[in-house]
Amino acid sequence: MKSRAVLWALVADIVGIIVFVTIGRRNHDEGVAPAGVIETAAPFVIAVLVGWLLGRAWKAPFAVGTGVIIWVTTVALGMVLRKLVFDEGTATAFVIVATVFTGAVSNGWRLVVRTRQARVTTGS
Repeated sequence: MKSRAVLWALVADIVGIIVFVTIGRRNHDEGVAPAGVIETAAPFVIAVLVGWLLGRAWKAPFAVGTGVIIWVTTVALGMVLRKLVFDEGTATAFVIVATVFTGAVSNGWRLVVRTRQARVTTGS
């Protein structure tokens, strides 16, 4: 896999987290100042990076399995870090929303890429 594609994939995963956090902070009137967004996103960005390591995502960054490993790691580890290290809440509703949103984003953009690759390959 080309390093540029791998970097793009990593950035897409992190941007997905930043979008999730920004929407959440705006919906809860917490503001979207960069420092606040970074603070809120930190446990999930760390978890994305761990997911990349666990899934060895650089080998197949667009694969379904890679997206699932990153997604599950992001939610599970992100919530643990948020609660134990960052001393923030993990209400059930928040866990559900985070699971659905991050799953849709981390796997959604991968689906778009795979679909485009398939069209290029088949000439459609």
